[in-house]
Amino acid sequence: MTPSSLDPLRLHYLGLRNYESTWQAMRDFTDLRDDATLDELWLLEHYPVYTLGLNGDIRHLIKATELPVVQTDRGGQITWHGPGQLIAYPLIDLRRKQLGIRALVTALENSVIGLLKQYGIAAEARREAPGVYVAGRKIASVGLRVRRSCSYHGLSLNVNPDLSAFAAINPCGYAGLEVTSLAELGIEARPQDVAAPLAVEIMQRLSFRSLAS
Repeated sequence: MTPSSLDPLRLHYLGLRNYESTWQAMRDFTDLRDDATLDELWLLEHYPVYTLGLNGDIRHLIKATELPVVQTDRGGQITWHGPGQLIAYPLIDLRRKQLGIRALVTALENSVIGLLKQYGIAAEARREAPGVYVAGRKIASVGLRVRRSCSYHGLSLNVNPDLSAFAAINPCGYAGLEVTSLAELGIEARPQDVAAPLAVEIMQRLSFRSLAS
């Protein structure tokens, strides 16, 4: 495809944001958008929080915590978000894009795999357990919501977070699942360093061109 034939995507790098206010902003954007609204990709970090999927089981929180636990409307079980973890929220009109939810999940996973390849890291996805894994340890999670044929929520990638926060949960509902990060794998980077190359990977796989905010 030529650049002019690609669909436009508006990029926003939002920095460090509160989870609940960002979640509300995604819902508002989804409810208010119409057929002419451009798709967007939000890149950001969150203040520390545990989030539980729509049908998640709170028993996967296995240790007491002082952090907030937010019952949200995405798919999946419990996970942690916090500084050092890059979040990518694709706000896409799936019907207009002619894109299924499984295809979107696969594109997000493959975007992370492609990004990690740039750093010399081999990674894989697992169809039965969405996300991206390096030597059996989870480095990225995917959890989406579709409403009015439009997606929100998305992808989290561990860049250089404090991984000890995952010790209080069964990550994504899997007891004993180990997690890792770019930092643990020897890559010195910050979420803001990784945001642009991840956005490029996502745009390539979903046939978008950037309209930076």
